[in-house]
Amino acid sequence: MTRRALLLGSATATLAMPALALTGARRRPNIVVIYADDLGFGDLSAYGGTRLHTPNIDRMAAGGTRFVNAHSPSATCTPSRYALLTGDYAWRASGTQILPGDAPALIRPGRFTLPSMLQKAGYRTGLVGKWHLGLGDGQVDWNGEIGPGPLDVGFDYGFFMPATLDRVPTVLIENRRVVNLDPTDPITVDYKRKIGTEPTGTENPDQRQMGADPEHSGTITNRISRIGYMTGGKAARWKDEDLSDLLLEKAVSFMSASRTDPFFLYFAVNEPHVPRAPHPRFVGRSGMGPRGDAILQLDWTVGEMMAAMDRMGITDDTLVVFSSDNGPILFDGYDDGAVELAGDHRPSGPFSSGKYSILEGGTRVPMITCWPGQVRAGHVSSALVDHVDLVASLAVLTGQELPRDGALDSFDMLNPLLGKTDQGRTHVVEDTKLMVVSGAMVAGSGERVLALRQGDWKFIRASVDAAPFHGNPIGTAPGPQLYDLAGDPGETRNLAATMPYLAGRMAALLDRIERDGRSRPAAP
Repeated sequence: MTRRALLLGSATATLAMPALALTGARRRPNIVVIYADDLGFGDLSAYGGTRLHTPNIDRMAAGGTRFVNAHSPSATCTPSRYALLTGDYAWRASGTQILPGDAPALIRPGRFTLPSMLQKAGYRTGLVGKWHLGLGDGQVDWNGEIGPGPLDVGFDYGFFMPATLDRVPTVLIENRRVVNLDPTDPITVDYKRKIGTEPTGTENPDQRQMGADPEHSGTITNRISRIGYMTGGKAARWKDEDLSDLLLEKAVSFMSASRTDPFFLYFAVNEPHVPRAPHPRFVGRSGMGPRGDAILQLDWTVGEMMAAMDRMGITDDTLVVFSSDNGPILFDGYDDGAVELAGDHRPSGPFSSGKYSILEGGTRVPMITCWPGQVRAGHVSSALVDHVDLVASLAVLTGQELPRDGALDSFDMLNPLLGKTDQGRTHVVEDTKLMVVSGAMVAGSGERVLALRQGDWKFIRASVDAAPFHGNPIGTAPGPQLYDLAGDPGETRNLAATMPYLAGRMAALLDRIERDGRSRPAAP
């Protein structure tokens, strides 16, 4: 069976490989997606970083294909995760902004998703780590069965954080229940007002291990103030320093229990998202403070995952995809010295800005694929690819058909992911949403800002001019912007006025993609 990924507005097509016709493949491969959190293009030594040495991720790159033109679907976390799991651009759906910890489930039961597709193909599916796509129907009962959630959209197993490290409730959920919850100490969560008598960062700053901005000065748990307020659940609260080890243990356990049959593991690790509180064995190792130490912890975690696969004898049967949900950020609410200790380290590499920004540093992320004997080893790929393409690509790999009304923006990029060709997408849409928050956070209207990448060209729609976030430009402007990334990767020279025809043509294509409600052509 073959499939052509027809790209909107282009005659270019990529011929997919027949499912399971891969050279030497013994069975349908296991699939592991390791999704870092706020990791930048320049944060890894495999991508030219010199201040941080990441030998385990470097070895993965040496044994597989390293992408230099890969993109997260958005410059923030929730939208990227939504797009990766559904195959739809998140900006098409309402509510796909950064979610609070008590938000209702964004992906509803019955929705076509990557894990539900792989379930149909006979895979055991698991989520370990960060969820941040909402739970329940708007009033989560943290003390009972929690749903809808991951188990209602295609996952057989889940061990996960409800939202982010910096948001309450700071508890873990296994399948449908909070882990280690004492029924005599029920959990209550509120994002609008303080509840209970527990200390907060605002009222009790002396009780926390690091300073924080007003948004991150809610309830203090594990000596760190968070966004929002909670009471109860003391026995269930995680310890930040031990969390990465616990998630690794659960990920390895899932693989071990599933290794006799094909499995899909979405391992959404927490590094280097704030608050950065790495295990003591990593503290001080980077010389760059908690953020650098957290990246070394991430590298160690990747090494342990690969070693576990070797011990189980499943390495040759496993496709691993490593990437990040958006670009990097140094200061993101906590005073942990990341800015002061960065020195000459450039977390976005040659690109401008990072997380929250429509500039290239917001979505240009590290991405590595490996699968011995199947993915081209030691290859550096210039193919334009996006995480939204995982759904269509893995559909081809596992012999599944996409529904007409599902994965509307996902294209078959299997050959580029395997390193068989550097011919990827002809275009991709990038997005960010301007946050309406107070203090030092990004100032804006709350509108969604879209950009179009086409070849080496990038077009950014006109929008309100958002204030920089601690010196990092958001990249918006009242007029259109056009950049030639081949000669100007930092997006410093706006060519929209001097090349109006090209700017207009790209604007029209972006309008069409938005208006059509899909970019993947519907099957006849």
